[in-house]
Amino acid sequence: MDKLKSVLSGEEARNDRTVMQTVNEASTLSWATRIKGFIACFVVGGACTILGVCVLFLPKVGITLFIVFYTFGNICALGSTMFLMGPVKQLKRMCDKTRALATTIMITCLVLTLCAAFWWKNFGLALLFCILQVLAFAWYSLSYIPCVRLVFSVIMCSY
Repeated sequence: MDKLKSVLSGEEARNDRTVMQTVNEASTLSWATRIKGFIACFVVGGACTILGVCVLFLPKVGITLFIVFYTFGNICALGSTMFLMGPVKQLKRMCDKTRALATTIMITCLVLTLCAAFWWKNFGLALLFCILQVLAFAWYSLSYIPCVRLVFSVIMCSY
């Protein structure tokens, strides 16, 4: 009842909390819950990816199911890390200057894979975008380990 009175009297509007602080307070999870959410989301992502590979060889619908399951698996795997850091911090890190290009390429490949499969009906192009998804996701993941992308680049350039 006190909450209703404060809202109706306008006292609630004088609160100095930002929207982000309010969202953060409403969505804070314990560390154990974060770990469970991460594991569950990561396992679902891995299962979808494996299921996608298993259905790849079904006649007529195999390639479409592969693309859907594989892309959904990558989205789940990416989303699983949001449990560890929190969604706002994860999005800030994804847009960090060291990861911005990798993030943009990865999300673009996810979208283009689905577009190639469903709107353009070009499965060769969809498979190409799936391969690019793997490479972009790997490059994005390597950006979280200090100096690994630099070492990998030097190794690849030496060949």
